[in-house]
Amino acid sequence: MVGIAALALAYVLSQFFRSFLAVLAPDLRVELGMSEAQLSTAASVWFLAFALMQFPVGAALDRLGPRLTASATLLVAVLGSLVMAGATGPSLLFLAMGLIGVGCSAILMASLVIFARSFPPRRFALLSSWFVAFGLMGGVAGSAPLAAAVTTFGWRWVMVGLAAITLLAALAIVLLARDPEAPAGSGAGRGSLKDILRLRMLWPLMAMAAVAYAPASNLRGLWAGPFLEDVHGFSTPEIGEVTFFMALGLIVGSIVHGPLDNVFDTRKWIVVVGSCLTASCLAALAAVGIGSSAAASVLLVLTAFAGTNYSLIMAHARGFMPPHLVGRGVTLMNFFSIGGSGVVQLASGGVFDLAARAGSQDAAYRVVFLFYVALLLAGLSAYLFSRDAKPSRLASLQS
Repeated sequence: MVGIAALALAYVLSQFFRSFLAVLAPDLRVELGMSEAQLSTAASVWFLAFALMQFPVGAALDRLGPRLTASATLLVAVLGSLVMAGATGPSLLFLAMGLIGVGCSAILMASLVIFARSFPPRRFALLSSWFVAFGLMGGVAGSAPLAAAVTTFGWRWVMVGLAAITLLAALAIVLLARDPEAPAGSGAGRGSLKDILRLRMLWPLMAMAAVAYAPASNLRGLWAGPFLEDVHGFSTPEIGEVTFFMALGLIVGSIVHGPLDNVFDTRKWIVVVGSCLTASCLAALAAVGIGSSAAASVLLVLTAFAGTNYSLIMAHARGFMPPHLVGRGVTLMNFFSIGGSGVVQLASGGVFDLAARAGSQDAAYRVVFLFYVALLLAGLSAYLFSRDAKPSRLASLQS
């Protein structure tokens, strides 16, 4: 349990790093001369680097174990934080975000492998969602508290401090975490991604994973900041307040989603309902969020709350994975989730630029929100063909 606690604290940092640009955006625009599209690119670099690392991370988790994999990769985030502290332009910021993404890429997956191999399958969704909920406190730290720290110390010194904290987290994992026992007689460490990709029941889940996490993560991680500043004239502390409540929405949403699969004995339909609610919030944001700062703030928080079905999608996929391929399996699903968020983040910047050139800035934000609605509906159209993984049917499986 001490090792899980060390990983949980490290995951707080991972969530912080994927969302802190929303608060830093005004300073980065002034000091580094970055545009909205460049900030969107910087945010997407984190997600894309994180996603591409899922392939080597999956193999390392099955062969080397969670402890060494998570602690070694986290050291790269230390370097990334220091590069960002000294950034003088967009290029160095892109590099820093890429390094930080690499450094954070194994923390959650290491924890999920421990859960999958140490606890019954029925508990996977609950444990993973509550672990995610705890880590989402990093989003809370990356909102109003970060805004206060930046105001007091400046964003560069904040990044130096984060480098030191990340180094301590890596040391804590290597000293305190323990690897779970490999599945007996299962050929642990063998197999490949091809074995996972042959499981056709996972294909609709991959499509849903690629878009489900993007709206909440992209809005909380970046778009909330420029949107509230450009459209409603919010200051950095005011942006920090809204993103603080968005972070709380993500935490509460994750906690609420955790036990629902056992309550309703379904994973698929909880994801469907949650995604429909997310799409509705985004559509309302496009319709009324431009004209009312209060409505915009509330809808941003509700979008964060509704878009927290990540753990249920992972649990849904986990139900179809053989024990000895859990490391590769969960990291492949995470590749689609995080990689999809990165690609969508990058594409949303291009959508914003095209819409802004064709009309007003306010209209461009409206188009971005509707862009996310369209993606969610596309993912749902594939996911509806998936086979449910009911917890009651998985009770006899061995983790």
